[in-house]
Amino acid sequence: MGEFIVDTIARGGYLGIFALMVLENVFPPVPSEVIMGIGGILVARGEMQFWPLLVIGTLGTTAGNYFWYWLGDRFGYRRLEPFVQRWGRWLTLEWEDVERAILFFHKYGDWVIFLLRFSPFLRTIISLPAGLAHMQIGRFLFFTFTGSLIWNAALIMGGQWLSRWLERSQDVLGWGIISLTALALGAYLWRVVTWKPRADR
Repeated sequence: MGEFIVDTIARGGYLGIFALMVLENVFPPVPSEVIMGIGGILVARGEMQFWPLLVIGTLGTTAGNYFWYWLGDRFGYRRLEPFVQRWGRWLTLEWEDVERAILFFHKYGDWVIFLLRFSPFLRTIISLPAGLAHMQIGRFLFFTFTGSLIWNAALIMGGQWLSRWLERSQDVLGWGIISLTALALGAYLWRVVTWKPRADR
């Protein structure tokens, strides 16, 4: 099964990587760690090249984050709050989460866009307050791209290292991929099933 996932991503090629990275940042629960990690495995196997994978994957990350920036910039507080309240279950997000991200953004400034690319927390949602604050688009794209470039490079190299370390234990590698994917999907489904607005708790 793990080998099937690797082969599926390999068949999708760089365009598939781009699409998956966009989705990872727009709609949970596709984890970038799995996508770019598998990309690193494919680099180690000679089925992909490091630099095209890094640049295309990072462009996908940037495009996905730009979606949230555009949403905040275009719709503003008044129209965005009903959207989040309506689709909060599937986004596993509440307006209070957005408000916390807004306060975090205003407290630490534009550089937080760059720094949070290395964090599993607020990594994508911070793009929303950047849009709401009408952050200069060039700075937003620059910070998003450069921060994501460094993070994705680390994930690719981690996948390369893992592939070489487990090259004689492909079963272990396969189960590792399955476990990470299942964990991400399971965590997302659990949040959807158990999600309740704070007002109802």
